[in-house]
Amino acid sequence: MGILGISFNLGRYISEQLQRAGITINPMVAEGIAAFIFFALAFIGGFVVYHIFEHYFSKWAKKTETTLDDEIIRNIKKPIYFFVILVGLFYGLDQLTMLDPFAKEISQIFMIAEILLVVFIITRVINVLLTWYAERLAKQKKTVIDNRLLNIFKKFLHAIVYILGFFIILYVFDINLSGVVIGLGVGGIAIAFALQNILSDVFSAFSIYFDRPFEVGDFIVVGQNSGTVTKIGLKSTRMKLLQGEEMIVSNREITSGSVRNYNKMSERRVEFILRVSSATPLEQLKKIPKIIEKTIKKCQQVRFGMVHLREIGPFSYNYEIVYYLNTGDYNTFLDIHETINMSLKESLDNEGIHIAFQSQAAIASNKTT
Repeated sequence: MGILGISFNLGRYISEQLQRAGITINPMVAEGIAAFIFFALAFIGGFVVYHIFEHYFSKWAKKTETTLDDEIIRNIKKPIYFFVILVGLFYGLDQLTMLDPFAKEISQIFMIAEILLVVFIITRVINVLLTWYAERLAKQKKTVIDNRLLNIFKKFLHAIVYILGFFIILYVFDINLSGVVIGLGVGGIAIAFALQNILSDVFSAFSIYFDRPFEVGDFIVVGQNSGTVTKIGLKSTRMKLLQGEEMIVSNREITSGSVRNYNKMSERRVEFILRVSSATPLEQLKKIPKIIEKTIKKCQQVRFGMVHLREIGPFSYNYEIVYYLNTGDYNTFLDIHETINMSLKESLDNEGIHIAFQSQAAIASNKTT
């Protein structure tokens, strides 16, 4: 009997040593003493392990910057304590020859208990890791994760661990797993077909959760619609459009198409055309690039790009202007671009340069990327 096939019997050894010393005891008593020794060692060993976790590993974890190791140690120290005791109890019972007829059953029972304890430890660690990741994401990006999505993902990972533990238990009982695997496969396919739309949205939610293409509060463009993300759920994402109404988009639709996220823009490139009167003399045309560059460089949050006389049109000279804005906020862009337009108008008027006015052209044709 024995999980590891260890044949050493401490009771027999104790009985032999006592006989050499001239003391004769019942073999059952010797085995009881041996079992008690293993039981005592198990509790002592468990206490030592728990003490090490409590007074050494925990103190070490507190010195680190992250709280992840603290939470993992706090959640696994008791289960590991019970695991050590469980192993000691098994080897204590292993010393009792009266239980030899039930050796296989006892071995299976303890093996199942150990597997369940390991499964419990793994699920606790999964909970800690996911909770830590959600809190870290919320702290760094100021994004609140949907608790329902987090709980569903926890349960999903738990189910995988439980299924693996179940298979291992079946293996311990020498049960043929081929029929079970086929049954689970057929059942899983049937469930997947019945719930494929819902499952697709849920898995898309997981994709959004981990890939983070956008956050709550981001301004995004999905298809022909643009707005601010107000909520990311299990099945759908809600957006408040520019017109004011709320739009609900399935997560599957979002992940299967393209999404433009303006909040991810660290720098906005602004390109526009300035048209001046075709009556402007050459000497003034040569001054215009310097006037434009000087005017744009006066503005804050702006980096000047370039200015060129792009073309000579039938009604105007057309200058292409590019500058960069160090923010992706659309309202800030409108404010700064308005200031630039007004400043350019003032600077050109001071030089006696007139902006072209005709039905085919506007003061500035704007294009942002």
